[in-house]
Amino acid sequence: MRIAVISDIHSNVYALDEVLVDIQKRNIDMIVCTGDLVGYATRPNEVIQTIKKEKILTIMGNYDDAIGNFKIICGCDYPDPKDAEKAGLSMHFTGQNTTDENKAYLRNLPKDAILTFNNKTIRFVHGSTRIINEYLKENSIQADEVMGELNEDILVCGHTHIPYAKYYGEKLLVNAGSVGKPKTNNSNANYVIIDINNGDELAKKDSSVEVEIIEVPYDFEKIAKEIEESEILPNDFARLIREGSSK
Repeated sequence: MRIAVISDIHSNVYALDEVLVDIQKRNIDMIVCTGDLVGYATRPNEVIQTIKKEKILTIMGNYDDAIGNFKIICGCDYPDPKDAEKAGLSMHFTGQNTTDENKAYLRNLPKDAILTFNNKTIRFVHGSTRIINEYLKENSIQADEVMGELNEDILVCGHTHIPYAKYYGEKLLVNAGSVGKPKTNNSNANYVIIDINNGDELAKKDSSVEVEIIEVPYDFEKIAKEIEESEILPNDFARLIREGSSK
C-alpha cells in the first residue's frame, strides 16, 4: 500500500497542481491531506475545489477550522506581534475570498482519521493527537509525549511545514511537510510517500514501512506575484514562499 500524504497547501494551487501531477507518476494507491488548505496565499477556493474534485481524504487544519468557523485568529503560536498581525491579515483576506460553500466544507472536515493497511494502523491528524495546532517538531518533547501515548502504529501529521520520519520505539511519527508554504529553506513543494509492504506469514515477518520525502519544483513566482498584487496580504508572504523560509 502506497499512500501519498500532502499537507499545508495554504491556498497555493500552483504548488498543489504540480504535486498532484508528480503523485500520478508514482504508483500511489491513496492520497491523504493532513489539513490547512487555506491561508497565506491567494487561491483558497481553487485549492478546495481541487481537493474536492480529486476526492482526497482531508483532515481539518487549524486554518481550515478558523475560516470554516468564522474565527478571527488562526490558532498558530506567534511570539512576534508582527507575525501575529500578518496572520490576521491572512485571516481577513482568506475569509473574504472563500465562498460560503467552501467554508462549510472546511467546517465539516474530520479532526482525525484512523486507517489500517497490511496490519499497520495509521492515525492522521493536523497538529497532534492532543491539539489541532500543536507542533510536533522533530526531536521535541511534545513529539516524545504524544508518541508515548499513541495506540496506533503510525502517526502522520503536518503543521510544522518541515517533513521528517522518526521511530519512537516501534511506533513511527511522520510529518508530511508542506505543499504550499515549505519551511525547508527551499522553495520546492514537498510531501511524503508511506509505503506499507505486505508481511510474510510463512516467514513470520511483519509488514514493513518505508517513508520517502519528495520535493517538487513549481513556478512559485506565480503565487508570489499574486500575493504582492493583493491589497491585503503582506508582501513578506511572497518572500517566505520564494525562500522556503519560516522567518
